[in-house]
Amino acid sequence: MSHVESAARRRDAAVRAAVRQGVVSADRPVVGLLDVPGIRAAAAALHSAFAQVSAPGADVLHTFAVKAAPLVPVLRLLAEEGLGAEVASPGELALARAAGVPPGRTVLDSPAKTPAELSEALALGVAVNADSREELTRLDGLLHDRHDTTSVPPLGLRVNPQVGGGSIGALSTATPTSKFGIPLRDEGAREWLVRAYAERPWLTRIHAHVGSQGCPLELMASGIRAVYELAEEVDEHVGARRIRAVDIGGGLPVNFASDDVTPTHAAYARLLGEAVPGLFDGRYGLVTEFGRSLLAKSGMVLARVEYAKSAGGRRIAVTHAGAQVAVRTVFAPEAWPLRVAVYDAWGRPKEGPPETQDVAGPCCFAGDLVAEGRSLPRLEAGDHVALLDTGAYYFSNHFAYNTLPRPGVYGYAEHQPPEGAHATPSVRFVPVRPPQSLDELVAESGGAHAVGLTGLR
Repeated sequence: MSHVESAARRRDAAVRAAVRQGVVSADRPVVGLLDVPGIRAAAAALHSAFAQVSAPGADVLHTFAVKAAPLVPVLRLLAEEGLGAEVASPGELALARAAGVPPGRTVLDSPAKTPAELSEALALGVAVNADSREELTRLDGLLHDRHDTTSVPPLGLRVNPQVGGGSIGALSTATPTSKFGIPLRDEGAREWLVRAYAERPWLTRIHAHVGSQGCPLELMASGIRAVYELAEEVDEHVGARRIRAVDIGGGLPVNFASDDVTPTHAAYARLLGEAVPGLFDGRYGLVTEFGRSLLAKSGMVLARVEYAKSAGGRRIAVTHAGAQVAVRTVFAPEAWPLRVAVYDAWGRPKEGPPETQDVAGPCCFAGDLVAEGRSLPRLEAGDHVALLDTGAYYFSNHFAYNTLPRPGVYGYAEHQPPEGAHATPSVRFVPVRPPQSLDELVAESGGAHAVGLTGLR
């Protein structure tokens, strides 16, 4: 059985078990599910992909972009699989620390780091990629009184190679006017960058992140090559090895059209090996920051159909999964379409002649649709829909419209019976994030300060 077939079989088994065990129910009508063996396999494939193109013994640090799944148990699982953490806020750093990710395997990236954030990173030993000239000046000030800078964590500059954007503008970070990084092709920028490294022996990394979903691999590789060439120029100017590691970011796109994992990390690593062979010859350490490509395929949002109705000859399944869990899909469906798998009231894959239907969410606005005009077996009240490929970002982009609570998230894996036993495998669930309670919603919305405004005149 192929990896794709195994993942699909585990998914179907998990839905049946979630219904049978009450993980999803009339009282808990929407839930997030994460395929733990799938996550482990994705991490192993990442390690293998870059090991195949790197020199023996090369220093490679794979970090996970915490923004993709800011869940402590997920970060702990990935740490167990040999990944560090890429963080972009004090909150994400706190999650990584709670998960036990060592500071030395953590990278701080953000375009708006405060002096306090930078000081904390330096004190903890967290690597920092400065996003601007102004931020480099802040680092200068923080390091000014240090007589010995050999003990500082790895520090680098984020460079925008300005190679262009992909099909989703909001996720293209290497455009000429991107808010991220120091623009490489602006007048005088290249000379300034070389000088900045030459004047600061403690600047030992260089970073680039070309973009994410919607960016072709060739565009990403061209951006990495541009930054690698800058690193070579810096070292030649200094006359010694100044840049010790190149951080190539992440951004590998995900196929949302089928269960196939494409492109793979292996394909991207091979392309980089062809486009930038010097990156893998052992002279430079390598850092990666993948997120979506590691988690998306291993997650789903599972929701009950509360009502099935008709309007204008169109069937509409009203479910509990809408904009609050799939905000990108609802507001930008052309860029973020999701596959929908349908199951009956017992969690079995639903069969039958396809009908054109809308799959709607619970939010009180007309556009709250996760799928429009989709050909699916006829959905009825009590059935279930699964939004597939939602393991990354769909558990971090909760939309609080209508004060809908964040759903619980659970990891699952099959428990195999002892060898020789006749029992079939069972599915075990473990909590990742408990469902948000109504009391927590009230507290979050200022419940403790209910009379605060009434005292003002």
